[in-house]
Amino acid sequence: MEKTIIYKANTRGHANHGWLNAHHTFSFANYHDDNRMHFGVLRVLNDDIIAGGMGFATHPHDNMEIITIPLSGDLEHKDSMGNASVIKQGDIQVMSAGTGIQHSEKNHNKDKECKLLQIWVFPNKQNVTPRYGQISLNFSDRKNNWQQIISPNENDAGLWIHQNAWFYLTNLDTGKELAHKLNLKNNGVYIFVIEGEVIVNGNTLEKRDGIGITDTEIITVKASSNAEVLLMELPMR
Repeated sequence: MEKTIIYKANTRGHANHGWLNAHHTFSFANYHDDNRMHFGVLRVLNDDIIAGGMGFATHPHDNMEIITIPLSGDLEHKDSMGNASVIKQGDIQVMSAGTGIQHSEKNHNKDKECKLLQIWVFPNKQNVTPRYGQISLNFSDRKNNWQQIISPNENDAGLWIHQNAWFYLTNLDTGKELAHKLNLKNNGVYIFVIEGEVIVNGNTLEKRDGIGITDTEIITVKASSNAEVLLMELPMR
């Protein structure tokens, strides 16, 4: 029987450091809730706004798949693998931290904010060789359609990670409905509403709300207004 858990936008952890205004769906940094540690292998879903010219100094990660989705502005990235790049709206970045990396992230522009989602997924392999990936996506491919951005398969559309997970983005017009049939039957689905209002398997969600669904085979998302939605299908253990 289908199970759902809804995370309303205003129940997320919140930290405003001045240069960083962050909302945390799951426990992170100084925000801790024993009931909100993760959804399956989805460990972190951070909704960050970084002030002009500011950013995260060099810091380490290991044994985590890190996915960054810029929503507006430009994010400057440097890491210990020698990568130096700028990612912008329409780009997706993946890092497999594996045996260990160090990186810094900074708002590339001094005069405007940078908004982004950063997502951490527990990997299915420990201590892999660290890896970096970045692509630019075509916005038209997600118009009333699921645009695959993450999968377990190196040769699939989008980028790949060390986990049996699939991520999709869509921009839905009012009244449009999309279905998603699970790639693996024991996976769960976490949906995050970036903009707009949608109905997911009968549940109404608004901007920045999230819903986790397990024990189901098909997810339907119908837009009550123009909407932008991220769907993440992931193992639950």
